[in-house]
Amino acid sequence: MTVYFIGAGPGAADLITLRGAGVLSRCDTCLYAGSLVPEEMLEHCPTGANLINTAKMPLTTIIDHIDEAHRAGHDVARLHSGDPALYSAVAEQIRHLRKLGIDYEIVPGVPAFTAAAAALKQELTVPGVGQSLLITRVSTLSTDMPDGEQLDELARSGVTMALHLAAHQSAQIVEALTPHYGAQCPVAVVAFASRENEQVVRCRLEELPERLESNRIVRTAVIFVGEVLAADQFPDSYLYSTARMTKLRDDSRHP
Repeated sequence: MTVYFIGAGPGAADLITLRGAGVLSRCDTCLYAGSLVPEEMLEHCPTGANLINTAKMPLTTIIDHIDEAHRAGHDVARLHSGDPALYSAVAEQIRHLRKLGIDYEIVPGVPAFTAAAAALKQELTVPGVGQSLLITRVSTLSTDMPDGEQLDELARSGVTMALHLAAHQSAQIVEALTPHYGAQCPVAVVAFASRENEQVVRCRLEELPERLESNRIVRTAVIFVGEVLAADQFPDSYLYSTARMTKLRDDSRHP
């Protein structure tokens, strides 16, 4: 028996990976976050599968359901939105599974920030402008940020940022980032990426609170900050350059 933590993607039912859908079709028990995972995704589950909505369920009860399935010899699909590597709360579940001696695997999914970048129709790493992406969030009542990871400290690097779970603190974001990025720095916000109600807002950093309020964006959004968002004058990459193609041809002639 194995527990499969499956990344269900950012919201669209067809953004689950082929591997994720295949594993889901073989599991007799599926635990899913009903508030985040589309019901259409459950159509991949086998007929008669035990479907358990964990949206309002404490961790201990979730583990009890997994342990019960384990005793029955059932493989378990644990569906999480996005990718399990980011803000998925799988770490504490894994800790319990290890104590119980239950095997588990992780099946990656499409993370929200990549779906958001697709909605913006652009690359987040642009030659000569930005080659780094800092993925972070802000402190909340439920989860505080560790020492050294406060937003104003991270902002000192000046690299492109992708802020998750932060739309409700837009004023604090502007205050923390402006000294390092400038009030005119380009910002792009994607709410409900890949879903029917997807929203895209582009503005300057100083305009962020007003634009989020006017568009009623308070959650389920990714906020990007950085000059790459408005870059249009930059050099072509070396990857497809004539110089590289010439070198490849020369190297093939002289092995």
